[in-house]
Amino acid sequence: MLKFLEKIFNFLYPLFRDWGMSRNIAAYLSLIFNIVILIIMAYAVYYIAKFVLVTLTAIFAQKTKTKFDDFLINNKTTKYTAYLIPFFFIYKAVPIILDKYEYWELIFGKIVGVYIVLLLLWIIRTVFNSLKDYLKQKPEYSDKPIDSFIQVVMMVLWIFGVVIIISKLFGIKQGELLTILGTLSAIIILIFRDTILGFVSSVQVAINDMVRIGDWITMEKFGADGDVIEINLTTVKVRNFDNTITTIPTYALSSDSFQNWRGMQKSNGRRIKRHILIKTSTIRFLTDEDLALMKKIQLITPYIESRQTEIDKFNAIHGVDKTLALNGRNMTNLGLFRKYIIQYMVNHPGLNKDMHMMCRQLQSTAHGVPLEIYTFSSDKRWANYEYIMADIFDHVMASVVYFDLEIFELPSQIGHLE
Repeated sequence: MLKFLEKIFNFLYPLFRDWGMSRNIAAYLSLIFNIVILIIMAYAVYYIAKFVLVTLTAIFAQKTKTKFDDFLINNKTTKYTAYLIPFFFIYKAVPIILDKYEYWELIFGKIVGVYIVLLLLWIIRTVFNSLKDYLKQKPEYSDKPIDSFIQVVMMVLWIFGVVIIISKLFGIKQGELLTILGTLSAIIILIFRDTILGFVSSVQVAINDMVRIGDWITMEKFGADGDVIEINLTTVKVRNFDNTITTIPTYALSSDSFQNWRGMQKSNGRRIKRHILIKTSTIRFLTDEDLALMKKIQLITPYIESRQTEIDKFNAIHGVDKTLALNGRNMTNLGLFRKYIIQYMVNHPGLNKDMHMMCRQLQSTAHGVPLEIYTFSSDKRWANYEYIMADIFDHVMASVVYFDLEIFELPSQIGHLE
């Protein structure tokens, strides 16, 4: 390949000299033409590499059963590899074109070499990302910390990449550079501790996409509850909803726990999860008279009728003695109230019917039986969300008496000091 390039790029100078041009004019003119030829050839190599790697790989991926090659395409591995090939071509051609210009040959050689190293690291990263995506779809790897393993490997590779770049730029041998860095590491860590922690955390935050500007985050330790307005090497600024500004160390995002509401904002609903306490002593079986009265509640009339028919049939088949309410199958006022709440939520215009929607009974406590509503509002805006949630619980608390239930309240303490 080198002989082929030498023939191409060393062809013009003797030709210009044969035409009677001076050495300087022939040298500069041949240099300009060689650069143009190099650019044209590099573009040609790029388009050929792009066709072979991107187009043919995509066709091949469609015919294979494995999904790994699909993930390589999704992460643009073949695209970045297509960029790499023409730069290798340029890296080999620069010493030939700039043979008589040692200063510029050194500069351009270093620039192209550094770019190749960075591009190689980026390609390796896309391969690891593809491997991560591929393994995560496998049940046996779904609970494994694949991200952490890849981050450690990439961190080591980046360190070696930086060492290679520094050695290329300043002409230092890689072994000597590693020795110098090892000697100075203790001093560097001591002086730049916060900066190093911030830098590492910034890389982790960026790679893992933990926080973006505009995200709503909550971090109780620092009193932060608002939108991220700035992320830099050492700090993250959060504008709280009361318009105060909270500053969080960047490394705290990777060492401490915080809540990012981005997932909720991108989803189709905002979660409502709240309970009321039902007084245990008010829970009882329902009589026929109770059921006849509750059939007037339109939302659960069909349910009561079908359920009552099913229960009566069961009790008749098994010869259940209904002189005692405990015998056989029965409906309770709490169970019917749960059904009513579900039907009420199904008919509520402010709730997303395509997401989870349930009314569940939690573990009994000394204060009663917790009845929890778990659903999602369609409107995620704070004020509207609070209105929808309040509207639901206003109705639920007002409905309790129609099922002969009571909400638990601590008795008021009325007394006087002696």
